[in-house]
Amino acid sequence: MLIKHGFRVPILLTAGVLGGSGTLFAHHGSAGFGKQAVILKQATVVRFRWANPHTLVLFDVKDENGNLVHWAGETGSAASIRPLGWDKDTLQPGDVITVYIYPHKFDKAFGRIEKIVLADGRTLRDSSRGDGGDVFRY
Repeated sequence: MLIKHGFRVPILLTAGVLGGSGTLFAHHGSAGFGKQAVILKQATVVRFRWANPHTLVLFDVKDENGNLVHWAGETGSAASIRPLGWDKDTLQPGDVITVYIYPHKFDKAFGRIEKIVLADGRTLRDSSRGDGGDVFRY
C-alpha cells in the first residue's frame, strides 16, 4: 500500500505540470536529458503504462548504498516502439530488468530509456534518442 500511495503523488504532480503547460513541452526532444546513460541492474517493474505520447515504465532499483529508489522512465509513443518488439504486455509488475537510461538533468530518478534488457536476455530498444550518448555504469 505504501508503494501505491508513494507513486500517486509524484505522478499526479507531473501530470498536472505537463498537462497545464502543454505548449511549453511540445516536441521537447532530448534536451532535458543527460548525454550519458546509466545502467540500472536488477530493477523491478512496478508499472508499465502503454500510452501516447510516451510509454512510461515505473520501476524500483537499489542505489549504491542499498537504498530503494523509485524511478520513472519514458520511451517513445506506443506506435513508435511497437515495431521494435514492444507491446502492452511486454513488462509486468515484478519483472526484473536491466535499464539503460539517460537521467533527466534536474530529476535524477526520471529519464529517457535507451533500452531494457529482459531477464531472458531479449533487448527492447527505444530508437528516438539518436545522439549516441556515452554509457556510464553504476
